Amino acid sequence: MTKKTNKKKTKSNFKNKKLIIGLILFIFIIIAIIIGFTANSNENAFPKVKEETPQEEVKKLQIVNEDSTTRPYAIMINNLSIARPYHSGLQEAYLTYEFLVEGGITRYLALYKDANVDRIGPVRSARHYYLDYAMENDAYYVHYGWSPQAQSDISSYSINNINGLYYDKYFWRDNSLKVASEHTVFTSTEKLAPAASNLKYRTETNKKLLLNYSIENIDLTNSDAIDAKNVKISYTASNNTSYTYDEENQVYLRYVNGTPHTDYVTKNQYTVKNIIIYQVSSSVIDSSGRLNLNNVGSGKGYYITNGKAITITWEKTSRSAQTIYKDSEGKEIILNDGNTYIQIFPTNQTYTIS
Repeated sequence: MTKKTNKKKTKSNFKNKKLIIGLILFIFIIIAIIIGFTANSNENAFPKVKEETPQEEVKKLQIVNEDSTTRPYAIMINNLSIARPYHSGLQEAYLTYEFLVEGGITRYLALYKDANVDRIGPVRSARHYYLDYAMENDAYYVHYGWSPQAQSDISSYSINNINGLYYDKYFWRDNSLKVASEHTVFTSTEKLAPAASNLKYRTETNKKLLLNYSIENIDLTNSDAIDAKNVKISYTASNNTSYTYDEENQVYLRYVNGTPHTDYVTKNQYTVKNIIIYQVSSSVIDSSGRLNLNNVGSGKGYYITNGKAITITWEKTSRSAQTIYKDSEGKEIILNDGNTYIQIFPTNQTYTIS
């Protein structure tokens, strides 16, 4: 009896151990399943974000949008001494030309593209050789009145022009100024905005930008550059334009006849990043002393920026063709990002770069 009883107890204990072991294994499996399910749920609830290398910010020119197809405005600016104190909005022009007109004075042609400028002027009348530079930039030509030659050429060349004599709603007079009325005409980009569609002019440009610009700084010190901290250009014995380089801000301060050239609204002196200068001959064509500019052809000049100047060549093959500017190696020049003045002055006058 005792042996049989012991055997039964042994078998019973063995079965109990198997049950306990099985139960423990079962519990472990259940726990593993629960942990796995929870981990999977958390992973789905909070998916891992793939780390990406941040893209480098795309740099763009500040002076103009190279991708823009809008046409610029080319606006005639009065530069008579009594009108000069009222100059407004020239700082916002991305490109400005200065030429001699009759009477030993100059006028500016200021170009604006995709700009928002509240006051531009004083606006003055057209001269026929200014049309060449409106055409080379495919710009709307904005003026108030015209010479007989300009009137004829505007018709001959089908220039998209906005003449204040006929479309005065795009202009206004500032009668608070203490000068003759012909020096009181102003406009704005907002005023000019509806003109193109109202006059049924083409609104998209058919030409590339006249000049090539670089986002990165153009350093002329590694070329055949000369120092250009001071630049002086004589248009007549009594009319000169000069620039002094501001080392700290890396721009040129602009002067007319030795006096700071300032804006009527902001009171700030005008500054310039790039200057192109060259000479062409001119001749008197009528009894009023109006001129013709011999600007179709080629010649030499200078490109000036950041306190340095390099010799360049220029070529203009027709009145409507774009002027091409090249360095001494025959490559088209690249300008610094910033506004530009193109100073075209008579061959019988002088200039200094130092």
